[in-house]
Amino acid sequence: MSRYFNQQEVELLAPAGNFEIFKQILHSGADAFYLGGKILNMRLHRKDFNFSNDEIVKAIQMAHELGKKVYVTVNNLLSSEDLLETEHYLRFLESAAPDAIIVQDMSIIALVQKLKLKLNIHASVMMNVHNLETIKKLRELGVTRVVTSRDIDLNTVKLFSVQTDMEFEYFVHGDMCVAHGAQCTYSGILFGNSSNRGRCMKPCRWGYKINHGNLQYNTTFPMAVKDMYMYEHIPELIDAGVVSFKIEGRMRDAEYLIGIINSYRDAIDRYIDDPIVYDRKKESQTLFNNRKRDFSTAYAFGKPGLSNINERYEGTGKFYSTGKVFSKPVNELDLTQKRVEEIQEAFTIEGISHHQPTLSVKVNNYASALMAIEEGVDYIYLSGEVFQPNLPFSKKEIKDLTSQKGQSKIYLGLPTMMYEDDFARYQHLLTDQDLGIDGLLVTNLGSMHKFGSLGYSMRGDHALNIYNAIAANFYQQLGLSTGTISNESPVKNTKELVTQTQLPMEMVVHGSPVVMYMSHDLYENTKVMAPSEQKGRQYQDARPLLLIDDKNNEHPVYRDNKGNNHMLLSKELCYLPLLKSLHELGVKTFRIEGCHYELETLRMIIQTYKKAITNLEECQNLFKSLNYDHLGFTLGALNFN
Repeated sequence: MSRYFNQQEVELLAPAGNFEIFKQILHSGADAFYLGGKILNMRLHRKDFNFSNDEIVKAIQMAHELGKKVYVTVNNLLSSEDLLETEHYLRFLESAAPDAIIVQDMSIIALVQKLKLKLNIHASVMMNVHNLETIKKLRELGVTRVVTSRDIDLNTVKLFSVQTDMEFEYFVHGDMCVAHGAQCTYSGILFGNSSNRGRCMKPCRWGYKINHGNLQYNTTFPMAVKDMYMYEHIPELIDAGVVSFKIEGRMRDAEYLIGIINSYRDAIDRYIDDPIVYDRKKESQTLFNNRKRDFSTAYAFGKPGLSNINERYEGTGKFYSTGKVFSKPVNELDLTQKRVEEIQEAFTIEGISHHQPTLSVKVNNYASALMAIEEGVDYIYLSGEVFQPNLPFSKKEIKDLTSQKGQSKIYLGLPTMMYEDDFARYQHLLTDQDLGIDGLLVTNLGSMHKFGSLGYSMRGDHALNIYNAIAANFYQQLGLSTGTISNESPVKNTKELVTQTQLPMEMVVHGSPVVMYMSHDLYENTKVMAPSEQKGRQYQDARPLLLIDDKNNEHPVYRDNKGNNHMLLSKELCYLPLLKSLHELGVKTFRIEGCHYELETLRMIIQTYKKAITNLEECQNLFKSLNYDHLGFTLGALNFN
């Protein structure tokens, strides 16, 4: 039932949270519906939502009878336990014959290929597709449609659409996230409920004050973004080559959805019928009056800044149906000896790994890299996103470091978000035969595809979200020499991932990894608001902005040289007491996330871990001697089984 404009398909895609809602919206103006089963999808908070297998079959049949399409979401990050039922579920979906499945995890693509299933694959927004190289690689892997990253503007989509035969889907209405797709791990680390696995507790929608330079600013919900609203921009969406107009809302009721669906249906039909005399605002006031949050066009026309931040009722992280909050601020769990012993017991396996563990560190500046060489660190990662006030690594600095590296291997880190201009710059830099680097720390599929042919070793960063052995092995086939375990992986999943994969695995064992990565610039608040008072702070580094939650926890937010914001853990991740168990489990490399440390603090941490991997029996004593200024140690996701 899709419409066409100048021979381009224009599909209106609507969400269905459960079978009862689906039946009520089936005869609305939607051309297609997306829905999830009871497993393996991104909306798992409520048991009364999602579809049984029988309901999936019925929904597909009912939609097809009306000439409409159904896409089934298999779009969360899959645990090792999930994989036990994934093959059976995919075979069921093949028999149910949806028009496509929507996926995030590379393991699904790998399984569809392995099992030779006849399933059309769409890349979820959680794949964070934001560059042409990723699109090209996904097309090679059989993906036919991409739901673009939320932070991609329509001009960029237009560039993509004229250079590939990929279909593009774009969110036009509903709930958005402040962080880049799949680059928010705080809910998983803090609560054991991963946002990438459909259980986000929305810490971005807590109330926060801001402290910057010991001045406090009384912000309210500085990361609570408005709802997407593209009703008035149908012509621009079509002009950009967007094939599918996606309405968010699988947790919304039928009455609310029908109003939005029919408003967009009417707008699309009116534009197709007469694009010259077209009223953009016909039902805009009705949509505004019935909104749950205030509206924004988000990144469709460029970075929206503070205009994208919402303070209306639902901006506070409340369920629309009950008014209850998703979560309230809690303290990051302290490292305790009791929990260490529980993890050690859980990690016990038959046989002992005999490989020599190696140490890696990610650094933020030349001096830290040079110090890491002096200390004999095995792998030194030059960060692709340097925190201010430091500047990115220059070509001269890279060559100088590689000329002095000794036994250390130096890897150039790539940005988490790689845009087209980034590819041009790095392509030019990496063709220099005298650069001297040993390889690349890659962050997305596009950079692997683009630079894999240059002969550099590629180690996968945690931005790839490797959460299971099938995905890890698939990345190995695509060229990775080493992968990093997802920072959200709890105990049981970590054990099964490490012991089942063929890809050597690295693990972040110390420091403060980025738990929320966003283009939204929280520092803008300090430019437009007057500070309320002079206010001291506990966090040891005076440089970053702090988000202060209602429990007075301080969440550091560093800004890189492109203005991206990186929220870190408040406490320091520390797996030092667990190194022996992790080594015996099979973890090959232990990583220190060192970008936020002062030079001598980082040196002391490196020296401690060098001693530890030389004599793993001494880890407990070394942990007791670890002494520097911090807000406490935590075991992160390993606090959860």
